[in-house]
Amino acid sequence: MPKVTLFDQMGSKKGEIELNDSVFGIEPNKHVLFEAIIMQRASLRQGTHKVKNRSEVSGGGRKPWRQKGTGRARQGSIRSPQWRGGGTVFGPQPRSYSYKLPKKMRRLALKSALSAKVAEDNILVLENLTFEAPKTKEFVAFLKGLSVDTKALVVTDKLDENVALSARNIPGVTVVEAAGLNVLDLVGHNKLIITKAAVEKVEEVLA
Repeated sequence: MPKVTLFDQMGSKKGEIELNDSVFGIEPNKHVLFEAIIMQRASLRQGTHKVKNRSEVSGGGRKPWRQKGTGRARQGSIRSPQWRGGGTVFGPQPRSYSYKLPKKMRRLALKSALSAKVAEDNILVLENLTFEAPKTKEFVAFLKGLSVDTKALVVTDKLDENVALSARNIPGVTVVEAAGLNVLDLVGHNKLIITKAAVEKVEEVLA
């Protein structure tokens, strides 16, 4: 089982904690990780693109000229696609880009991302994380105590409003609860800061 250092909120070492080998100690599956990232990024697309087809543009209520006898090519409407101001053929329409991966793949991707953080020594486990009031200055001091000066994902067992508000204005820092842990956030941040209670919740779901 992988062992990592346990810290208190001030950044002092309080011992070690054993992590579940089946969640934090597997060989990361890069292909599944890639598929999970693509899925999440696709789900973030708005899909609000829209063009007008020939039935939606204005005008074109009658034939521009008679069918035969003019020497010109036959035309049915001045709003056909080949006309200036005409409708667009096969243009983008509003749609959802989201799709789902099988449950086993999603779980494997999450475990692969967590195991990669452990293997790279980019995980910090805390005894607890609480703030009496929303204070950005205190959160900055907390990060400094842990020697974290890069993008960090902070995971708590349940969403603490004071913690979330304290970190909200710090660039590169994201706070999520254990239930909302996802692959895109894990690979998008260099450091994972997670409370002991959140580790237990994650292991309970993924082990």
